[in-house]
Amino acid sequence: MSLVAVVLAGGRGSRLYPASTEETPKQFRTFGGERSLLARTVDRATAVADHTYVLTRPAYADRIGEHAPDAEVLVEPEPKDTGPALLYAAHELRRRHDDPVLVNLPSDHHMGDGYAAALSRAAGVARETDGLVTLGVTPTRDATGYGYIEPGSSHGDYHAVAAFREKPGAEAAARYRKRGYLWNAGVFAWRPDALLSAAHAAGYGAFVESVAEDPTTAFAAVDPVSVDYAVMESTDDAYVLPADFAWDDLGAWDAFERVREADANGTVTLGETLAVDCEGCVLAAGETDHVAAVGVSDLVVATYDGRTVVAPKGDAQRVRDVVDALE
Repeated sequence: MSLVAVVLAGGRGSRLYPASTEETPKQFRTFGGERSLLARTVDRATAVADHTYVLTRPAYADRIGEHAPDAEVLVEPEPKDTGPALLYAAHELRRRHDDPVLVNLPSDHHMGDGYAAALSRAAGVARETDGLVTLGVTPTRDATGYGYIEPGSSHGDYHAVAAFREKPGAEAAARYRKRGYLWNAGVFAWRPDALLSAAHAAGYGAFVESVAEDPTTAFAAVDPVSVDYAVMESTDDAYVLPADFAWDDLGAWDAFERVREADANGTVTLGETLAVDCEGCVLAAGETDHVAAVGVSDLVVATYDGRTVVAPKGDAQRVRDVVDALE
């Protein structure tokens, strides 16, 4: 079995503004580490895959080599979300490799020890079932920022998917967690033919056929759509493999308090920062910036490239509203 990793690196990550912008998206940022999010993800991919590709938009293609010099680059004609992007990747990689299994990884996730075994097993389930496999993470809190998966019939170490659930309110999140639902990690495994066939059945046959002939025209004609909406939620051949490792989506500023060590007052810092009598804050600064905060609690304060955002930590998801207002 040829295992091919596809790292998705075409997004702009508006909830991590001002670190993540259209000019410098979050996958190219280090966030206090020595290597960028993209570089770290490619490291994980190459640990399990025979071949690794980075899938990105045209504007970022020339920058991939700075972070992942050993990965090959796939360039989608234009950004139309993960649905068209992954269908395009499936078509391209089916041509380049002999019956591969694709493991698809977002470039902005934190994964702890055990991820390699899980990714390899997901590829194995995709081969065994000829279905579409997603990793499901056991919830550690009643999160409202993630989609959920309702596991169905058991097949040993994996389950059929009974249903995908949209990002819930607080009451529904608590109910989902109590019922044993899993977070949808957005990490998928499938054979290219399995995904393309499922897309045909879901109403995207015209795109699948046209992308094989003229990707630019195909992308111009299709509406942006996630692969969850386009394919996963309508297929009868979806399976979920419970993931037994620490996981987080680094999609908003409050995520960093879950993956980085806090000080004695519960404040997490990234970059050149100073916290004086601060409790439960997230302070972040870019390479040429500095943040200082005094006597505040439960705030996000982030400064990158001369731009600053301040928000209650509980409203970290709403940083996207700043980007919408600016636009």
